[in-house]
Amino acid sequence: MRSVSRLGLAVGAWIGLQAAALAMVRVDIDLDAQRMHVESDSGATYDWAISSGRPGHATPRGVFRPQAMYPIVYSRKYDNAPMPHAIFFHGPYAIHATGAIWALGRVASHGCVRLSPAHAARLYALVKKEGARIRIVGSVHAEQGRGFTAPTRVSGGAIGDAARL
Repeated sequence: MRSVSRLGLAVGAWIGLQAAALAMVRVDIDLDAQRMHVESDSGATYDWAISSGRPGHATPRGVFRPQAMYPIVYSRKYDNAPMPHAIFFHGPYAIHATGAIWALGRVASHGCVRLSPAHAARLYALVKKEGARIRIVGSVHAEQGRGFTAPTRVSGGAIGDAARL
């Protein structure tokens, strides 16, 4: 009887671990709308404004998995620009926080996907815990037809441009 109970506990624990391993955050990015929709198997759902690649700096489209994650990384290509809560998904392209929150909702980056610092931190924590599938759809150059206006720099400069490490 005792061996059956242990076997039952072991099987239950294994099933529980398998279910946890299957938990995944679905990150859907619409370049045309400059929005990110996030759904987690844990029940969390979010819809956030983003900034993606401006003219000449397209954000890649497709379905990706996180390749690397860093609480903070600095872009060697773009003047050591800080990229907090960076989730790299395709070579040098990442989802990360920006201090240029005034530019969210329009194209502004060198190809990365920018989020507000609070949203980037929340996404980073979810993806670290559950893993992710990142899907990016829309025009390669979402600025077409959206009246692209180049962002202006504020005191201290905009942070968080794409790293091309």
